[in-house]
Amino acid sequence: MAQLWGGRFTKETDKLVYQFNASISFDRRFLQQDIEGSIAHVVMLAKQGILTIEEKDKIVKGLTGIREDVENGTLKITEEYEDIHSFVEANLIERIGDTGKKLHTGRSRNDQVALDMRLYVRMEVLHVDELLQELLETLLKLMEEHLDTYMPGFTHLQKAQPVTLAHHLGAYFEMFKRDRLRMKDIFKRMNFCPLGSGALAGTTYPLDRNYTASLMGFEGPTLNSMDSVADRDYVIEFLSALSTIMMHLSRFSEEVIIWNSNEYRFVEIDDAYSTGSSIMPQKKNPDIAELVRGKTGRVYGALVSILTTMKGIPLAYNKDMQEDKELTFDAIDTVKGCLALFNGMMKTMKFHEDVMAKSAMNGFTNATDAADYLVGKGVPFRDAHSIIGQLVLYCIEHNKSIEELELSELKQISPVFEADLYDAVSLKTCVEKRLTIGAPGQKAMKEVIARNRKYLEEDWRAFETGEIAQLK
Repeated sequence: MAQLWGGRFTKETDKLVYQFNASISFDRRFLQQDIEGSIAHVVMLAKQGILTIEEKDKIVKGLTGIREDVENGTLKITEEYEDIHSFVEANLIERIGDTGKKLHTGRSRNDQVALDMRLYVRMEVLHVDELLQELLETLLKLMEEHLDTYMPGFTHLQKAQPVTLAHHLGAYFEMFKRDRLRMKDIFKRMNFCPLGSGALAGTTYPLDRNYTASLMGFEGPTLNSMDSVADRDYVIEFLSALSTIMMHLSRFSEEVIIWNSNEYRFVEIDDAYSTGSSIMPQKKNPDIAELVRGKTGRVYGALVSILTTMKGIPLAYNKDMQEDKELTFDAIDTVKGCLALFNGMMKTMKFHEDVMAKSAMNGFTNATDAADYLVGKGVPFRDAHSIIGQLVLYCIEHNKSIEELELSELKQISPVFEADLYDAVSLKTCVEKRLTIGAPGQKAMKEVIARNRKYLEEDWRAFETGEIAQLK
């Protein structure tokens, strides 16, 4: 059992205790971050004269060799090590001898793991943001293609007023755009380096924490060593943002599932993103949308778990905080998978434009516009509302839409109706009259699409993130 702390103890840890305590089974993900942080640390130690240049070079070469050997499969991360930190350090000492024992000078596992987690989450914030941007590109392309695809807009899952598919998809564009803003906010708030905080009270070595932070692309060092090793706010913020992303994906998935049903037939999901039934040959199930909807609770669970774990922990580091990793890793993997699959599903989905338009007409989504027509003829709105209610009832009884009624039928309801009603309540007119920014009218939508195209061209991720190559 490779341990970094055995000097104080006179007998080995119980095997079950060791296994319960160990984290190598999941924190092996931190290999890249652990080596990146270690290289930055020894580069700083050499700058400060705590290590010689020769010692620094020897350690850096050993660390990069470990990374390369793990990546090419010649070195395995095994569970004989307690955690990724002991794996790296033990292999370094084996490769370069006693010089490797100087790696941990001025550092604790507490600030080391705090750094690794922060570097890992920071990287994943960028990955999630990239996936969100790809989904937004898909949605914007669909919006551009469906400016004239009319469909019913809903409230209470009841047909309400006509909109366009571009407008409907635009609502989700705004949601995912806010999700990207959350990624930007989280990155900015978390981008401070805890390395150099020691176990909780700093160190007596003359470390240059500003320099270490700059080597890894951080804005600067954290300013309280106790908070540095005890802080997991950024994990909670990230899981909260991931939960919000999943909520948005789940809402969208619910609509896709409804649209895909035989009753609606608004869309056809590509075969690559559907499955069939083992007994019912006619079935084509929207499994990806359903799984995205189902996995939302899994991500919510990770957020609630870490909130519960952190709520009773006194300063500074406590072993409870090891529980932040597995659930966070699972939530990240889940969200990234859902974003990628949902984007693929949307890219390949077919929209039945004629069915959507017919649904909007048969659902009396133009009833409000018919009432507005009467108001324009001098009828008080409350009377107009009542007249259109009678008109809708008549249509239901005769299985017709408003557009399908003869003028003589319309006049039975109200003599105010004239032939110009048909143009006034057409889907095109109903939509195009709504021209305020944010409305579904084509002029307004084109302006929104132009703004969103410009937004997607602006990449907030244009900064240095401290690649290993830069630290050599």
